[in-house]
Amino acid sequence: DLFGATQGTVDPCAGMNRDSTWCLSELVIAACMEVHSELGPGLLESMYEASLCEELEHRGIPYERQKPVAVSYKGKDLEQSYRIDLLVDGRLVIEIKALDELLAVHAAQLITYLRVTGVDDGLLVNFNAVSLRHGLRRLSRTHKSSRPPVLPVKKSGSV
Repeated sequence: DLFGATQGTVDPCAGMNRDSTWCLSELVIAACMEVHSELGPGLLESMYEASLCEELEHRGIPYERQKPVAVSYKGKDLEQSYRIDLLVDGRLVIEIKALDELLAVHAAQLITYLRVTGVDDGLLVNFNAVSLRHGLRRLSRTHKSSRPPVLPVKKSGSV
């Protein structure tokens, strides 16, 4: 299973720094894949959010649901705040959608949420996709590589 959506004895983060947000996002993607596999497309965002919370709980992944975030404008705190769908382990924002397709504005929304919260990384997850692979976007506000570092391969002597 490419995304590790089913639980097994193999550690999906083996060889990676356990503190890395990349590893955390892989674990969350696996949980999203499990939810999508169980429920399929066509439900409301709130159903996917509740189910994902159950799956994260089952996997022992810490999260905060509907976390209020204060917003300031030109240095002044506004009375209104907004709520992010999920904040996983204090370092990964999850924005859940159930749409026909993701648009550029949805990615821009998540980038704004990252900027306002000060969190570097996020996942945009559209559970209404037929295949969740097409409904996932991993985004970062820090322009770092979207893949974990690749270790150099030692080449054996030439033939």
